[in-house]
Amino acid sequence: MLMDVITNPGPLKDIVLYDQEKHVSSAVWDGQERGALRCHEHTSKLSEWKLNSKQIELVERAGFGYLRRIPAISLDNPLISALVERWRRETNTFHFTVGEMTVTLEDIALLLGLGIDGKPVIGFTYTTCSSVCERYLGQAPDPNYASGGMVKLSWLKETFSFCPDDASFEEVERRTRAYLLYLVGSTIFSTTTGNKVPVMYLPLFEDFDDAGTFAWGAAALAFLYRALGNASVRSQSTICGCLTLLQCWSYYHLNIGRPRLNREPVHDHFPFVLRWKGKQNGPTANRDVVFYRKSLDVLKPTDVEWLPYENLDGRYIPEHIRNSLQLGRSRTMLVSFDKAERHLPDRCLKQFGLFQGIPEDVPKWVRKSRGVDGGIDLSTKMEAELNEWELRWDSIVPDDVLGVVEADYMRWYLGITRKVVGRPISLSSEFQRTITNVRDILELAENFPTHDLDLERGNMMARIISLAQDCLRDQVGVTPTESQQQIELGKRMRGKERVRRKGTGKRRKGIDPMEDYGGSEDESQFGPVLEVDQLHLPLTHHHGNSVYDGTHMYDPVTKVDDMELCDEIPQLPEAQEMNKIDGSSLDVVGTSNAMTGEESLGELPESYDVKREDRESKAEGNDAAKESNEENVNNREEEDGIDMGENVAESSSLGRRGENSVVA
Repeated sequence: MLMDVITNPGPLKDIVLYDQEKHVSSAVWDGQERGALRCHEHTSKLSEWKLNSKQIELVERAGFGYLRRIPAISLDNPLISALVERWRRETNTFHFTVGEMTVTLEDIALLLGLGIDGKPVIGFTYTTCSSVCERYLGQAPDPNYASGGMVKLSWLKETFSFCPDDASFEEVERRTRAYLLYLVGSTIFSTTTGNKVPVMYLPLFEDFDDAGTFAWGAAALAFLYRALGNASVRSQSTICGCLTLLQCWSYYHLNIGRPRLNREPVHDHFPFVLRWKGKQNGPTANRDVVFYRKSLDVLKPTDVEWLPYENLDGRYIPEHIRNSLQLGRSRTMLVSFDKAERHLPDRCLKQFGLFQGIPEDVPKWVRKSRGVDGGIDLSTKMEAELNEWELRWDSIVPDDVLGVVEADYMRWYLGITRKVVGRPISLSSEFQRTITNVRDILELAENFPTHDLDLERGNMMARIISLAQDCLRDQVGVTPTESQQQIELGKRMRGKERVRRKGTGKRRKGIDPMEDYGGSEDESQFGPVLEVDQLHLPLTHHHGNSVYDGTHMYDPVTKVDDMELCDEIPQLPEAQEMNKIDGSSLDVVGTSNAMTGEESLGELPESYDVKREDRESKAEGNDAAKESNEENVNNREEEDGIDMGENVAESSSLGRRGENSVVA
C-alpha cells in the first residue's frame, strides 16, 4: 500500500476529481510549497460600533441578531490552509482519509445562527456606489472611499458607527443599514480586496422585516464554498469568506489543532461558535501548514466527531432554526448573487448519523462568468439555479439506508480520491533511492555472466547496461570521469565566493534585500522545480522547504508504525564507501550542490568532520584569492555591480501571482 501511495497518491480514476492537475495538492506533491494562505476576515473592529437599543432591534429583525454577538476569533492560518488542500471544488467536500466531509446548512445554522430557509440572496448589481448609498444611507462616499460597486469598510465605520440618542428614526435605519453592510462585508461575505464590501447588499436591507426572510446562511455557505474552491487552485495565495465558521467547524469535527476550552457559561449558549470564544489554551508553536498536513494525511476515525452537536443543549436553539435543520440533508443549489454552488450532503451522510453508501455522480459543471454590469438583475441570469433552490424541501436525502455496506464505499472512495497531500517520502529520498536502485541494476548487469548468452540476449544485456549508465549520467549531471574534477572545482568556487562576499559586504550594508521585490511572499520561498516524473529535484535553496523529512511513511487510512518503516528508507553509504562508488555515486549529487555553495541532499555520516572541511575550504579559498587577486582587483567593482544588479533584476522579475478567481 505504501509503494502505491508513493508512486500514485491518487486519484486512480478521474471520474470525480477531474481537476487534479489544477489543484494545490499536485503542486505540493511536486515540491512547490506556497506557505500559509493570507486569510481575509475583518472582524477586529466590529466591537467599535456602538448600537443603541433601536438599532439592535432592527438588526435582530433583519436576521443577524446572533451573528452580531459573535466576537472576533483568532484565525489559525496554517490550519485553514491545510484544510483548503483537502477541499475539492468538484464535489464541494473535504477529501479526508476517512471519507468525505463538508460544511453543511445544518452546520452554518447551528454555528452562526443564520437562517438557512427562505428567499435566495440575489438582486441587482452596481458598478458605482453614489446612487445606492445616497438612497439607503443618506450620503455617498468620497471617491477615495469607493471603487466600482464597492465601498471601503473604514468609511462605513468612520461615518455611521455611532448613532446619537436624538437621531430621527430614518437616521437610525440608515445607520443600521450601514452596520449590516459592514457586518456582512467583514464576516460572511468578506472579500480578498481586504477592506471593501459590495453595495449590492444594501437594497436587501431596505425593509428590515423583509431582510429577515432571506436565507442568509445558505448565501454565506455558497460564498464560503466558492472561496474554498478558488483557494484550492494551485496558483492562489489568499482566501476569504467566513473563516471563523470554517475554523470552528474544524474544531467541532476534527481533533486536530483544537484548543483546550476555557469553560464559561457563555460557551454553552447559542450560536455554538461561542464555545470557542475568549482566550484559548493549547500548544500552537511550530504548527505550520506541514504539521497540519501530516496530521490530516494520517487522520484516523478516532480523530473525527461525526455528530459533534448531539450532546449540546438544544434548549438554546431558536425554534425557526430548529425547524429548518432538516435542510442540512437537502441536495440543492446554494445562491449568493452571482455565485451558485452545489450542496451535496449525500456524500457526507455520516455527519447525520447515517451509513455512507456510494453517492450519486456529480455532473461536471463550469462555474459560469456572468455579467455584473450595473443595473443587472441576476435572477434573470440564474433561473435554473433558483428553480433548484425552490425545490430544496423536495430534495432531502432519505434516511433509509438499508443494505448499505460501508466497506464497499471505502473501496470505491480510495479509487477516486487523493489519498495523501504530502509525500510520505521526500523528493530527495525518492531520488536517492532511485539512483541507488539503478546503480544496483547496473552492477548486476555488468557482473552477469554473458559467455553462455546468445547474440540476442547479449545485446539485450548490453542495452540494459547502456540505459543504466545513461540514466545515472543524466540524473547526476556529470560523467564519471568528471566527478573528482567537479569536487575540486566546487571547493575552489567556494573559496572565491568567500572573497567576493568579503569585498561586497560594505557596499551592501544598509540595502534592504526585499526592496523592489516584485514576487509574492509565497513565491519567494522556493525556486523553480523540474518535473517529478523525470526524478529531478526541486531547485530550492534550503532543506526547510521540503514537505517531508523522509521519516514519515504511512498508509493513508491506517497509520503505519514509523519505526518499522524507517528501516525501509534507503540510507546514504558510509563516507569510505562513497569513494569506492564508480562515477555516478551520490557524491556527485553533493558535488552539484557544492558548486553553488549549497548543502548536500544526503545526510552526512556522524564521523564527518565539519570543522576540518571548513578549515580546508578556507585555506583553499585563501589560496584561490591570492591566485586571482591581481586578476580581480581592477574588475571587482564592476563584478559587484553586475552581481547586485542581477540579484535585484532576478527578484524583480518574479511577477506577483494573480488571483485568477473563478466567478460563477
